[in-house]
Amino acid sequence: MRSRTPDRLCAEAVDVALAVTREAVGEASVGEHLGVVAEGDRVVTHLFACTEPAYRGWQWATTLTRASRAKNVTIDETVLLPGPDSVLAPEWVPWSERLRQGDLGPGDLLPTEADDLRLEPGWTGEGAAAATAAADSVEIAEAAEVAAAAAAQAAGAADVADAADGPGAAGDTAGDRAVTAGDVVTGGPSIAEIGAVARQLGLGRARVLSRYGLHTSADRWEERFGPKTAMAQAAPSKCVSCGFLVAIGGSLGQAFGICANEYSPADGTLVSLAYGCGGHSEAAVMPKTPEPAPMVLDDLHDDETV
Repeated sequence: MRSRTPDRLCAEAVDVALAVTREAVGEASVGEHLGVVAEGDRVVTHLFACTEPAYRGWQWATTLTRASRAKNVTIDETVLLPGPDSVLAPEWVPWSERLRQGDLGPGDLLPTEADDLRLEPGWTGEGAAAATAAADSVEIAEAAEVAAAAAAQAAGAADVADAADGPGAAGDTAGDRAVTAGDVVTGGPSIAEIGAVARQLGLGRARVLSRYGLHTSADRWEERFGPKTAMAQAAPSKCVSCGFLVAIGGSLGQAFGICANEYSPADGTLVSLAYGCGGHSEAAVMPKTPEPAPMVLDDLHDDETV
């Protein structure tokens, strides 16, 4: 346990600590004695002001100690430590938390974590071929069983019919009416058909946007071009009734669209349907320029004078 009272002999050895500190870092870098700190039994650290311009508020710390029952102090170390008024670098923050919108430049790669909350597994078709093949094998086996049962039933019915009609009806054999496995059409779409539908739905990717990622994106977009912005507050009408709004599909289409007005500050950007600006298509429709009246010539008046 650290002693609260500095050792008297170590605390009184200010001149020793000052000499050692000046020898280690240079006399010009050492300022006044600031105090002592008890580090433990017979272990004391002397603090001196650092006069280096680049280390304003820092302190030189020289630690002295002595053996039990010894009167001579010895030097442990001299280090530079920050003081209460020293200028320090900000606390380290991971790059993933420092990254801001617009930091990504050409050629930069931004990795995403495997458990990124904004993403969830998508459908890529991997393993679907094996599963479909297995399902087809089961269907074919079941179809063969059904065909065999149907053939046996048809053969039995044919025997009964032949016995009733006589030998002349033997030409219509059970084999002619037997149902084979090839006649049974197995259901289920092919991999190509599934892939075509998946691409139309935006699938075919290893990961897709999760519900959490969708909501955070919508909140971020609404902060930039939403109803609470100054532009929307001063707008004569909302984007939902603007002719320059391009509708989008999916669930986002219920709250957002794309602005196609080249004079709008949101041109080419996803905007909230509750956003608005002065470029609304119906805000101020310009009247048509009136056409001038045709020239009228007075051909009834006699221009000749008497």
